[in-house]
Amino acid sequence: MFSEKTKAALGVLIIVALFVLSSYFVRTNIEAIKSFIGDPSLGILIYIIITIFAIVFAPVSMMPLIPVASNIFGWVQTGFINVIGWFIGSIIVFFISRKYGVSLIKKFISLDKITKLESKIPEDKMFVSILLLRMTVPIDILSYALGLFSKVKFKTYAIATFLGIIPFSFVFSYLGVLPVWYQVIGFLVIGFVIALIIEYWKK
Repeated sequence: MFSEKTKAALGVLIIVALFVLSSYFVRTNIEAIKSFIGDPSLGILIYIIITIFAIVFAPVSMMPLIPVASNIFGWVQTGFINVIGWFIGSIIVFFISRKYGVSLIKKFISLDKITKLESKIPEDKMFVSILLLRMTVPIDILSYALGLFSKVKFKTYAIATFLGIIPFSFVFSYLGVLPVWYQVIGFLVIGFVIALIIEYWKK
């Protein structure tokens, strides 16, 4: 059996591979895809809905769709769209967690992951912790953890969440329009930055 770290690493590699493959596919079939989507406004709305769904139902990842959106709508616009979708999804998860608690949340995501994460969040540095964690931890898991167990105020949660998701929202959107090798290098750099953030947060 694989360890939790090994499973997590494999999961990340699979998502990165799907991201790269998706980017290659959409660039080689861009006109056909644009024709299939039709009205860009409708496409943006559907993308936002999918993004929110992926946040609320934690096992689902929408990362492979980012290159599709970036190449169709442009990477800057996709960055803004990601922020909107991720933020709304995070707010929904927060309120679901606060209102319905463990009995409902355990159907969506592993409670062990949430408990481990929540235990590492110092209450006296809640805002900074959320801000940094937003750059390193999947949005859905952190939202569930904070909604279920922490005493963070909604205003603190909302502001830190909004600011924390902005950087990688635009970084991933930009990666989606780059050639494959630049994407690989980009993900390596992102991994290094995340490692630095985690080390800083542990101090």
